[in-house]
Amino acid sequence: MVSVLLPVYNAERYLIAAIESILRQDCPHLELIAIDDGSTDNSLAILERYRKTDDRITLVSRENRGLIATLNEGLAMARGDLIARMDADDIAYPTRLSRQVALFDQQPQLAICSTGVDRLLGRRILSGAPDPIYWQCSLRILSNFFTIFIHPTVVYNRRVIPQDVLFYDASYVHAEDFDLFRRITERFEAAMIADSLLAYRVHDESVTNKHKRPMRRTHLKIVVENLTREALVADAGVLLDIGKAVTMDTVRSAARTILALGESISAQPPETRPSYEEGALNLFYFLYQMIGDEQQPQLTHEFLNRTAKWGKIRRRERYGLRVGALAPQLSRLSIAANKRFDAIARHWQSIPASAILQHQRST
Repeated sequence: MVSVLLPVYNAERYLIAAIESILRQDCPHLELIAIDDGSTDNSLAILERYRKTDDRITLVSRENRGLIATLNEGLAMARGDLIARMDADDIAYPTRLSRQVALFDQQPQLAICSTGVDRLLGRRILSGAPDPIYWQCSLRILSNFFTIFIHPTVVYNRRVIPQDVLFYDASYVHAEDFDLFRRITERFEAAMIADSLLAYRVHDESVTNKHKRPMRRTHLKIVVENLTREALVADAGVLLDIGKAVTMDTVRSAARTILALGESISAQPPETRPSYEEGALNLFYFLYQMIGDEQQPQLTHEFLNRTAKWGKIRRRERYGLRVGALAPQLSRLSIAANKRFDAIARHWQSIPASAILQHQRST
């Protein structure tokens, strides 16, 4: 049996599509554990309606306790050896769970499995592309630097992961998945299915967008813990400062950390060095995005100058940021134009969601 954990909080707009996508799975043995975390909209009524018509659904409704408490409650209730995550605003394609179950059957030692995703942007879907780092690099090493999997795609194997590992730690609010994935991959095997088996909805009310700043602070906290544990940077703790406030001083400190990390990684053995390099590059992009969101081009300019990584960003971004130190307003206009161009490009690269979702239902 696969136990699917579905935490729900004020998700009425998207909930029906999420529930039906799980109930339509071609995986024959599943249970859906839906926990309503004190919703104030019509989410509970929707859940009740489905529970009455499908005995695979277990429903819990109570006061709001937050996502981490809800996930841990679901883990405790799950009856299956395999436990899948699902979010109330995403859509699982019909073969998602059966593909993941098959991989666990082929690799019984596997602890966690994830999949690729398509991105659901309003009424359009942008197809995902496989990232080769998942097959070229060590997932254990990568998990020191970033959240290696998209949370609602994962399935945990309780036959491999002990109970004292398979839990969400309340110390890492808004990055609880990052923490759990690093703890699992530190000791056990992980895998990624390249194909997109879930439509991941991107919208302003998602947890990721609503809690971006605290999520980034917790993310950096975990990275600092990992870099310190692996003795990769002597004073990794300075990264915590940029999580609190993006200033010229914290930007310079972050740049020094990136340079020190690069020197440390250059001394790694050849067999592990590429994985550390990919992880460090991801950390650079994380900081680059974090600094850029402040819309103070002079800060981004300083970060790129001090890390000497102008070549790691897109050429058309360089044009606007090169003048960031001397003409911030001109730089902001260029950055805004780039964002608009990206939005248009995403639209033309995407297709109507109905085309893919209808095809998934028919197959």
